[in-house]
Amino acid sequence: MNEPRAASLVQGIPLAEQPGIGALTIGGFLREVAHRFGPAEAVVAWHEGRRVSWSYDVLLARSLEVARALIATGTPKDMRVGILMTNRPEYLAALFGAALAGAMPVALSTFSTPGELEFLLKASQITTLLFERHVVGKDFLAILKSIDPAIGTAATPGLLASARNPFLQRLVCVPQDTDVPGDQGFIPGGAIERWDEFLARGNFIGDALVLARADALTPTDPGGIFFSSGTTSQPKGIMHAHRAFAIQWWRWGWTMGWPGPIRVWTGNGLFWSGQTVLMLGIGFSTGGTVILQRTFEAREALRLIECERVSFMIGRPHQWAQLQTAPGWAAANLSRVKYITRGELIWQHPTVDTDWVVPMAFGTTETMTVCTGFPSDASTELRADSSGVPYPGNTLKIVDPATRALLPVGELGEMCIKGPTLMMGYLGKAPEECFDAEGFFPTGDAGYVDARGRFFWKGRMTSMIKTGGANVSPEEVDEVIALFPGVRRSQTVGIPDDLLGEKVVACVVPRSDASLDENAIRAFVKERLASFKVPKHVLFLSEGDLAVTGSEKIKLAELREMALRRLLR
Repeated sequence: MNEPRAASLVQGIPLAEQPGIGALTIGGFLREVAHRFGPAEAVVAWHEGRRVSWSYDVLLARSLEVARALIATGTPKDMRVGILMTNRPEYLAALFGAALAGAMPVALSTFSTPGELEFLLKASQITTLLFERHVVGKDFLAILKSIDPAIGTAATPGLLASARNPFLQRLVCVPQDTDVPGDQGFIPGGAIERWDEFLARGNFIGDALVLARADALTPTDPGGIFFSSGTTSQPKGIMHAHRAFAIQWWRWGWTMGWPGPIRVWTGNGLFWSGQTVLMLGIGFSTGGTVILQRTFEAREALRLIECERVSFMIGRPHQWAQLQTAPGWAAANLSRVKYITRGELIWQHPTVDTDWVVPMAFGTTETMTVCTGFPSDASTELRADSSGVPYPGNTLKIVDPATRALLPVGELGEMCIKGPTLMMGYLGKAPEECFDAEGFFPTGDAGYVDARGRFFWKGRMTSMIKTGGANVSPEEVDEVIALFPGVRRSQTVGIPDDLLGEKVVACVVPRSDASLDENAIRAFVKERLASFKVPKHVLFLSEGDLAVTGSEKIKLAELREMALRRLLR
């Protein structure tokens, strides 16, 4: 008689055994790294040829300045403070300042359309909005006034009373250039005031009051909100406790296994949880420096990476493809670069030389990024192409998506997770709408665990392609296509097929200078993946053909419809 197989339930080691964990509040983290690394360079930003550098001491001082202003303007504990900015030092001062004051920072995407921004403002119920006016052709001052005319006609900042945004009271516009007083050409009015005027309101508030507020907070108090855009629905507001931020920031030194300070760069927005966690965790927990690029532009990115001696690059394959076509790519000195996320294309540069192994991991915005993984020094045998084991404090299970029953080890099902970095919940949703009866979050991701507790991710349950009875992960196909020379972006989808049920179709955006061949791409994939995973068709699209959400996620339903129309021509 066969013995029953063990259940797919895996526990990580206790959080108390996680090395390198310090203070477990957002403000506590900043104060601790400032105490450790005070005069060292923490933040660098460039704007129109001018370099701005803040030390850890200066970052703490600027954050306290924001906290004092929020307290002076009547911001109570747990009140929500919106941040609508590109990557700039003031973003970090706003993030840490709101948390030090006991408020909750709310990250808002600068990619938002007017309609999306209107939704975010209402869903987040913020009282104070700290925003940047001009972002890549957008005038957020004009957009905000168009969303709610009362913003431009309010008697004075702090007294906005609008039925369209009943919680919003004050809007503050940061200057275009960091550390340059005022904002050239900007005349405040209505509910909107200038950054320097707002900060001046806190001049009579002492740091002792701010620190008393910060010390009164607990790790499980609400810490902040991110929005995760779905591809078929409105963005979901995800509330995290202070400890979710702090635990993830502290653990990067252990995860990445580097010996000292890291200079880390990204051109992706800090309004995404992954960027906030990676940038600040990698940079600050090691006593390193975060290099902020306002928005991604390949030529400027290449210049920053070289002149700022960047050692860690955070980006995506389609951005690396743009770097390869940027003027100066071949001549650039990238010898300082040692760590790159999904960086196969960057490793091809003649000056890049590293033996660093990208840590295998899995995560979601709901778990404040990674929740399973291995340290980068884990052996090849231990990793085994898995996404790792549950991080300290986490428990993972695999369930049947239909019955919710726990599955045996080795069987494919839905991955569910709980632990200290799991979200507190979705805005406007009851706990039972977010978690199961045991407190697990159903991720919607497919995978299985093996007898050693390792999790093997197989893609999104909803995006999985079922072709000829076999499951194909679009992400697996796209990671291979991204390595093909001349590909800027790829998104694989399943298209209905009478014979196979679904057929695999790759939608590819070529680089502007590339001439791609469908058969060559299919042959390239066939060399690297099983035959049933090879796209039956490769469609070439423009960047404008890809319908995306405010967080740049591709709207799969619309893409499938477009692909089907093209195939039926």
